[in-house]
Amino acid sequence: MRLRRITARRSSVHGKGLFALQPIAAGERLIEYKGEVTSWRRAAARQRSEAGHTFVFGLSDGRVIDGSRGGNSARFLNHACTPNCEAIETGDRIFIHALTGIRPDEELFIDGEMSEDIRAQYACHCGHSACRRSMLGSA
Repeated sequence: MRLRRITARRSSVHGKGLFALQPIAAGERLIEYKGEVTSWRRAAARQRSEAGHTFVFGLSDGRVIDGSRGGNSARFLNHACTPNCEAIETGDRIFIHALTGIRPDEELFIDGEMSEDIRAQYACHCGHSACRRSMLGSA
């Protein structure tokens, strides 16, 4: 039997977040970002009705994985300017891997990019001295 390693719960950074339940080693694959693979246009239209949260993850071919449709808890990953996780794209799938060792109860963070339309809605509150003041990566 394999113990759960991560869980979603309230985050002091933004809404819900993902947190480690047990120690995680650097390089470990944690979770797949699941959801409907669709176009940016369709996902953006959905986002307008769910303002304040974004559950889309961009793929290199221009499509996105929309975690609000058939997604899992990976959609609750929050941004930080100093992430402890990274997203690795394999085909039309995204896997989240630990960049560093992560302690139990530590929140998991990634860094990411999005269109300027969506970027304008998200301010970062990670508190790091080098914070960009945006939850989304620089263009």
